[in-house]
Amino acid sequence: MSKNDPYAALRFKEFNLFLIMRFLLVFAWSMQFIVIEWQVYALTKDPLSLGIIGLMEIIPAFTMALFAGHIVDQREKRNLLAICLAAFSIISFALFWLTSDTVSQSWSKDSLLYSIYALVFFGGFLRSFFGPTIFSLVALIVPKKIYPNAATWNSSTWQMSRVLGVAFAGFSIGWIGVHYSLCIVFALVMAALFMVFQISRKPILNPKIGEPVMQSLKEGVSFVFKTKAILGAITLDMVSVLFGGAVALLAVFAEDILKVGPQGFGILVAAPSVGAFLTMLVTAYIPISKNAGMKLLVAIFGFGVCIVVFGLSSTFWISVVALFFSGVTDGVSMVIRQTILQLKTPDNMRGRVSSVNSMFVGSSNELGAFESGLTAKLMGTATAVVFGGSMTLITVVTTAIVSPSFRKLDLTKDFEANN
Repeated sequence: MSKNDPYAALRFKEFNLFLIMRFLLVFAWSMQFIVIEWQVYALTKDPLSLGIIGLMEIIPAFTMALFAGHIVDQREKRNLLAICLAAFSIISFALFWLTSDTVSQSWSKDSLLYSIYALVFFGGFLRSFFGPTIFSLVALIVPKKIYPNAATWNSSTWQMSRVLGVAFAGFSIGWIGVHYSLCIVFALVMAALFMVFQISRKPILNPKIGEPVMQSLKEGVSFVFKTKAILGAITLDMVSVLFGGAVALLAVFAEDILKVGPQGFGILVAAPSVGAFLTMLVTAYIPISKNAGMKLLVAIFGFGVCIVVFGLSSTFWISVVALFFSGVTDGVSMVIRQTILQLKTPDNMRGRVSSVNSMFVGSSNELGAFESGLTAKLMGTATAVVFGGSMTLITVVTTAIVSPSFRKLDLTKDFEANN
């Protein structure tokens, strides 16, 4: 295996099984999110309702994150992931049932809406476990020396599944409707549950099994705040995602501004994921560990510019191009961040560190969706997107000025130390 082998992680059978499982899961989750957004907006015609979807997911995901990380570090990872998938299948089936003709015609609009919000809420609770479990499981499947390569392929698979999931969701809504689109989601989740059992159980590497919860949580949070590279990366990404959450408003753009219908909606949602996926494939061949801090700053600045352009555009293909390049820059950001986390986190703390990361970054997606919905309600949809992109640019410039140590961050030595 050569030192710069771009396929190093793919040479491990269980890692390939893991990627298939993750592809199915993220495809299903992404497709479900888009279909539900479309259904909720069809019921309400109110952009704030799209923000509420994000709020319903962030409340449990954020409040449970640290506790979930503690549990992940104390439990066997393969079986824990299987439990999470089984619970997700119940939520998916419930959404499928809610959108049936029988329920839709016999229930009031408010009853349907509140039921969807409730299921999204339980999904947020579940998501607090998915992130740290998957992050920890990867580290047990591949050797530490190929973590950077595994992070690239893992992130690439995540982006590719999002590309196909959101694009297929947009088209399937037009072809077979919301109800049968959610039936496909349920089938995909069941397939992912089958695949996870193709991976063997893994050892628990935490020497502090049975450690008091509060002591465990304090140790995890303390580690993140003491490790400046991790803290800087996830804080910067959190703010950019929080204010750059234009994706949450794409249903409004597709329906009311660009007027392109569900097919155009699918293209808009898929565009950033296509850009990110192509970028990640390139990073498998061209390592970006050198001058990682500066590259991350430049990438997120470029992301902010793309969001501003998208908000100002009233032409469909200009909007698609802007979203595509927002994905390109976001792809670079994601690979760098995941590499930092994998290289800087000890095995016995991966669940807790990943949970803190999900509080900073993962939950900011949903909080960003709420912020976008609220600002769209107050100042108009296009203005809200431009405002968010501008705040991202301000954040990057401020970080570059006040944190020269992060600007000079380089991962080359960390990478070489594991080879």
